[in-house]
Amino acid sequence: MIVNELYNGSGLGNQLWRYTVTRVIANRNGYDFGIMSTHKFKAPNILDLDFGLDVKGGTSPFEGAPPTTLPEGINNYYAERGLIHPTFNCDCRLYDPDLFNIQDNTKIDGNMESEIYLEGYKNEVREWLKIRDERQIFDLSDEDICILGFRGGEYISVRDLFLPKEYWHGAMNIMRQRNPKMKFVVVTDDPNTARNMFPTLDVHHYNTEVDWILVRNAKNIIMSNSSFAWLPTWINDDIDNVIAPKYWSKHNVSDGFWAQGDSLTKGWEYYHSPTNNLYSYEECKIEKDSYENKYYDTIYKDYKRGE
Repeated sequence: MIVNELYNGSGLGNQLWRYTVTRVIANRNGYDFGIMSTHKFKAPNILDLDFGLDVKGGTSPFEGAPPTTLPEGINNYYAERGLIHPTFNCDCRLYDPDLFNIQDNTKIDGNMESEIYLEGYKNEVREWLKIRDERQIFDLSDEDICILGFRGGEYISVRDLFLPKEYWHGAMNIMRQRNPKMKFVVVTDDPNTARNMFPTLDVHHYNTEVDWILVRNAKNIIMSNSSFAWLPTWINDDIDNVIAPKYWSKHNVSDGFWAQGDSLTKGWEYYHSPTNNLYSYEECKIEKDSYENKYYDTIYKDYKRGE
């Protein structure tokens, strides 16, 4: 069995990344899996997650720290390889192929937020994250409605992270060019800030679970640089348009790197407000690879890349 753990300090998006990647690793290696601290899961009313086998024991000095004691029957611990950008001092970790080579009876840890981990498993992930029929909501599921997945809260005070008005309005203009009838609706964790940012738009915040459902069933979305909307958007094959911030969490300041480093997603488009340009996945991938090759010796040399 391999084991992962849910943390109070993680948002729903972070929790679901850890959960889905753990299941993919277990499936690919023929291992059982188990999830610790399932009582901390933040969407128990809409998702019936299979948490695998019971996990007994195991302690850490604090959430995310290497374990003080491992759970019963678990002999090893492996944390996803990290990478801090030397200039911007931010997390720009890449996909860690060693996660797929771990031994049985290992506790794993890390952000695990890269599409590469989930490649070939979209159908399975969609089934694992299936919304209960009686909790489904399709009120904003219309080809003439675009959801703005606005993230406020603690992002507001972080200049490098909080997306500016120019990002949202630039992406909205692109959506209007594609569909002049497009109506924009904000789904957010921070309705007060959203109303100040978008005074003419409808702003919705019900709770974490309802907001996740609305994003999951969207036909069009302009995303924030938050993990909350990534998985529900990725498993949504009925979505028509996805625009996300180029360079993800470092949209405002990046000189060409992505943070996290493998947050680029196939099939999505990326808007860059400082240059007022929209880029395809393929264009972003060429630039990203060029940056990593250029700075291989100073940033990426000690980071093991997998194919």
